[in-house]
Amino acid sequence: MPRTSYQATLSRRGLIAAPDPTAPGRTVGSGCYISTMTTNGWPGEQAPAQDPEPQQVRITVDGPFSLAAAAAFGFGPNTGRPRPDEQQMRLAFVTDDMEHQAGVVVSQQPDGRLLAEISGVWNTSAAVSQLQRILSVDRPVGGWLEAGRKDPVLGALQARHGGLRPVLFHSPYEAAAWGIIAQRRHRVQAAALRVRLSAELGRPFELAGRTEYAFPLPQRLRELDSFPGMEPARVARLRGVAERALRHQLDPARLIALGTEQALAELQAIPGIGPVYAGLIFLRATGVTDALTLGEPRLPSYLRHYYSLPEIPDDEAIRRLAEPWRPFRTWAGVLLRVAGDADELPWQAGPREGARRPRRAPGSSR
Repeated sequence: MPRTSYQATLSRRGLIAAPDPTAPGRTVGSGCYISTMTTNGWPGEQAPAQDPEPQQVRITVDGPFSLAAAAAFGFGPNTGRPRPDEQQMRLAFVTDDMEHQAGVVVSQQPDGRLLAEISGVWNTSAAVSQLQRILSVDRPVGGWLEAGRKDPVLGALQARHGGLRPVLFHSPYEAAAWGIIAQRRHRVQAAALRVRLSAELGRPFELAGRTEYAFPLPQRLRELDSFPGMEPARVARLRGVAERALRHQLDPARLIALGTEQALAELQAIPGIGPVYAGLIFLRATGVTDALTLGEPRLPSYLRHYYSLPEIPDDEAIRRLAEPWRPFRTWAGVLLRVAGDADELPWQAGPREGARRPRRAPGSSR
């Protein structure tokens, strides 16, 4: 099927109407209150005759969490993440069922709860669950705080980056596609290419006065023959990612259930995905909290700095250091990465990777 141009897509679709303050509300799930609002329909072959009404959801968060801290989270394309001077996060994403696209505007209330306005989907509960995973507010965090008490170094970093939690890719599908798009590209260039692809083949959402584009559904992406700025081999690899998503091989719960070793092996079997991007997908898209992958290239150098070690630690030394972090070793590794990047620490590959190499230039696509 030929690609539909962005201009033609917009001409067929309406815009989300203003909220209806008189609409009734209802409560769903623990800690979530949903109120309905009105919306215009989105006619077209890819959508129902009329979208469901946008809904507002209040989400209670366990433990300290800062939406503003997410603005400094610099992994991946940063799509929809708030700017430092803003109080809202705008997200447009493919839902976990791989069949729909959702738009969300999130803000944080003075009492710490999150207020999310969700549009584009009928299954609001599933969208809320996915949003909670993306923001890492889907679980109790007593074990995370306890890890900081056991390990004073980790505790100091938690205090310094107050309320920071991993901000995840929307799904393993979108993370894998990012891995293909971003390879051997500067992150800014890769992000611009992703936006163009989403504008052409995805779905636009008007979110708090700005347009955000949801990434293409996998059934649309697998039909892609060519795209400006991407060589044929890269396009073919994107189609391969889409095929796996449609077979639910990239389902986050499934990947977690496989265990770290098997999940990484499966992800590396995707053409174009090597060890580094496999780790990126598993650690920063599934919602796993206690996987310690030793392929993060910067972690050994950052550990040496913060723990005042005489040399860059090898795998066994990293395992020993990470024991107090259980059951949040993934979060601890991400926090160390954020802190090291913020401090602009130099880094070298650890002993497990053979010859050491100098740090990458700022703006790496990871």
